[in-house]
Amino acid sequence: MDQPGDEQMNKQSVQQAMWRRCADFHGHVCGGLTIGYKAVLRVMELLELYFSPDEDVVCITENDACGVDAIQVLLGCSVGKGNLLFHITGKNAYSFYNRTTGQSVRLVLKPLPEGMTREQSFDYLTNAQPDALFDVKPATIPLPERARIFDSYPCDACGETAGANWIRIQDGRKLCLDCAVRYDRFRV
Repeated sequence: MDQPGDEQMNKQSVQQAMWRRCADFHGHVCGGLTIGYKAVLRVMELLELYFSPDEDVVCITENDACGVDAIQVLLGCSVGKGNLLFHITGKNAYSFYNRTTGQSVRLVLKPLPEGMTREQSFDYLTNAQPDALFDVKPATIPLPERARIFDSYPCDACGETAGANWIRIQDGRKLCLDCAVRYDRFRV
């Protein structure tokens, strides 16, 4: 029979293993990776999320920083599967969606205390509880559709193949984005 505290020790052991997986994947430990790791811990609690072998868990990240690696490792979100998307605003903010339950949430990193060195900031992030680090808000970006599979076509100019959704028709020729002449009168 488990003694009081055994459950807490098991939880800490699991979280330490999760942190090691993140650090191994990322290549080093840093404040940015810690932010992503803590965001995952928070959203796992809020939406009962776990690693997604398919597209049931979706993350729309508003940055392309270190924390995104923790999201990939622990939640199974990746660009290739189509369940890791970027809406670059430069904010430490992440919208998470659970397709199974229909629940979603947006986590926004709260401002860190001012005047800390890089090391102090890392210690603060490492020691803070996930619920103390993030404002929890409704997700405002609609859940994207599941990834589609498109036919592919060779570019009539360079011969390289691209998905149909990336091909442009110009003068009756199928052209990839690199070969197509852009038309945008509003970029002035």
